[in-house]
Amino acid sequence: MDYKQLSKDIIKNVGGVENVSSLTHCATRLRFNLKDDSKAATDILKNTKGVMGVVNKGGQYQVIIGSDVANVYAEINKIASFDNDSSSEVKDDKGPVVKVLDTIAGIFTPIIPAITGAGMLKAVMALLVTFKVIGAESQVYSVLNFMADAAFYFLPFLIANSAAKKFKCNPYMAMSIAAVILHPNFVSMVGAAKKSGEGIYFLGLPITLASYSSSVIPIILGVWFMSFVEPIADRVSPNAIKFFTKPLLTLLTTGLVTLIVLGPIGIICGNGISGAIAFLNTYARWLVPFIVGTFSPLLVMTGMHYGLIPIGINNLATAGFDTVVGPGMLGSNIAQGGAALAVALKTKNSQLKQLASSAGITAVCGITEPAMYGVTLKLKRPLIAVMIGGGTSGLFLGLTGVGRYTSGSPGLLALPGYIGTDGFKNIMFACIGAAIAFVVSFIATLIIGFEDIIEAKENDSETAGTNAAEIAVDENDTIQDSIVYSPIEGKVVSLSEVNDPMFSEKMMGEGIAIIPKEGRVVSPVNGIVSAVFDTKHAIGITSNEGAEILIHIGLDTVKLGGKFFGANVKVGDKIEIGDLLVEFNVEEIKNAGYDVITPVIITNTLKYGEISFAASKDANIKEKDQLINLIK
Repeated sequence: MDYKQLSKDIIKNVGGVENVSSLTHCATRLRFNLKDDSKAATDILKNTKGVMGVVNKGGQYQVIIGSDVANVYAEINKIASFDNDSSSEVKDDKGPVVKVLDTIAGIFTPIIPAITGAGMLKAVMALLVTFKVIGAESQVYSVLNFMADAAFYFLPFLIANSAAKKFKCNPYMAMSIAAVILHPNFVSMVGAAKKSGEGIYFLGLPITLASYSSSVIPIILGVWFMSFVEPIADRVSPNAIKFFTKPLLTLLTTGLVTLIVLGPIGIICGNGISGAIAFLNTYARWLVPFIVGTFSPLLVMTGMHYGLIPIGINNLATAGFDTVVGPGMLGSNIAQGGAALAVALKTKNSQLKQLASSAGITAVCGITEPAMYGVTLKLKRPLIAVMIGGGTSGLFLGLTGVGRYTSGSPGLLALPGYIGTDGFKNIMFACIGAAIAFVVSFIATLIIGFEDIIEAKENDSETAGTNAAEIAVDENDTIQDSIVYSPIEGKVVSLSEVNDPMFSEKMMGEGIAIIPKEGRVVSPVNGIVSAVFDTKHAIGITSNEGAEILIHIGLDTVKLGGKFFGANVKVGDKIEIGDLLVEFNVEEIKNAGYDVITPVIITNTLKYGEISFAASKDANIKEKDQLINLIK
């Protein structure tokens, strides 16, 4: 893989360096925070060699690379070093749920390696004790034990740092707040007060006798509050002494409010979550693992799984084990691997066989994105098998009360983390649950089947990661001369008149624009729907002759969130010239302050030797009138 070229392609198609607010990566994905999501050429990215898929969920624009993500990330940072703590102005048009998920992801994703390392060290210790390599009373065990406990005990420090970056405040001041609630003197005062039955007061205000070690919610609330205090302290501090007064006011105000108000609220919330989990473990311990095991793929696709991360970490930090997140996701991840390997066994397509084989192996090890986005989601029916296998496994794991004692990506490599205080009973049931997930999803995939992908020829520039709507053809061989008819009635204008450089500078390809007279978009070709944006403001089409067409209704209309738009087709639908694709309200969109000019772009422009326009500038055109001539 040419990482350098892939990096350039990705940066170009997310809207350029200037459109990127921050960039991080996880095990398989590049996670962009874009200033304007509408400037990203998602269709082009999905069809870029080396890109397995694109997901715009949870407030992040995620480009799925697979196991090579670290290499691509390194190359991208050679092009431009993105400040992950950037305070650049980002368009804030996200809903409250998306904002919460984005915040959770931003806070917890960076600290996962520390939690995973500590968790796996605990797993190693459990193995060493079980096989009597070391004794539980030995100094070796004691040293390893406090090393493994450190990340959990000082969890507020880790969270404070990442929360400060997310809330855009000083990370060192944030960690100072964590130091306040974890200070040995405060811990001693709490212990003495509990022992004597007396309270702790500051100027008559009571300070709750709580332990904040391993806590999650209190420090998040504290840093969030500090993000408001810090700019106020900056404004009220005289310039001559701001260097001293700003941090003083920030520390004093945030520290006291955290100790007296926010910390206790966080403890109450944490105890409430723990109580709810204890209730479920007592009366319906099968329920949550079954739900998580069944619907985990959907949670991942929508970004909702980020909401489970703090719950799992809180359980490990407070109870020492987790029965909510780990078991269900273990079943789901193993099921992804089973379904992918069943596809590898059954498919006649050599590229898909290779992809499904490698993705299946990585999935059972705990990394599911290549299997989900490259295989099961693309083929659709295997995803049903995954949900069946994951749900069956989750039900078994819940009924047997399996819990994980360490953090880590749920998979075979994390199974040692299921060794508990009862010896091998817990891990034995975990292994059985994993086997159930694999076998059920594997067999279900073979029974349900899938629509196999026609083998591509060697000179095909696409890979097995190509968009599902285009996988049945070899593009180089099937590109033909063709005509694109007008999808809209209105006035023809050149792309240079479109007030968006993404279109006017032809970054996405050659094309033309139409100012709509009627709020209808019809199919300009015979072909298949390759993309329908969630907001219904844009649609991608692949013609039978190989032309890839993007119809983008209006400028910045993504911010309408789908309001005033209605789609009559879905991805994969076969369409003919004149079929109604999208309806939209021209006047309402204008009244909302948006330009309705609609670019019609040939996104695979480079495949053609000549592109000409049948309609002249400023001409009035009707639906199905000849618009663009494509010559190979």
